[in-house]
Amino acid sequence: MIDDGTDAPVCDDVREDWIRLPTRNEDVQARIAALQARNLGDCAPQVDPNGTIRHGSRTVTVSPTEAELVRLLTVNFGEVVPRESLRKRLCQGNPHASRNALDLHIMRIRRRITPLRLEIRTAWGRGYTLTTCGHDGGTDA
Repeated sequence: MIDDGTDAPVCDDVREDWIRLPTRNEDVQARIAALQARNLGDCAPQVDPNGTIRHGSRTVTVSPTEAELVRLLTVNFGEVVPRESLRKRLCQGNPHASRNALDLHIMRIRRRITPLRLEIRTAWGRGYTLTTCGHDGGTDA
């Protein structure tokens, strides 16, 4: 927060922001929410075309099939991805994939992403959520 009449600061970091005083509490809260949303976007993992998952400075590589599933989870990072959406993605490469095949791939992905400090949480009866370890996304593991 800067005083009225003070020069605006130069922000070199996307996680930095400022607001001029006097201001309303609602404006401060809106800026805080925007910074938090921006920060969540920064911490979302990425999957490259070779199946390498990057989260922060860490990487792991998964199979092409698992990379497709992780791509869907990363696009919806922190949100529940319906099991049926993941099953359809799995069936693109193998139209005869069973229900158990998805469970097996999720189990393997869970093991592979542990060093990235990521986890896949089960939203019982709905699907799965990819999130950072320790983040309470409101689902049951």
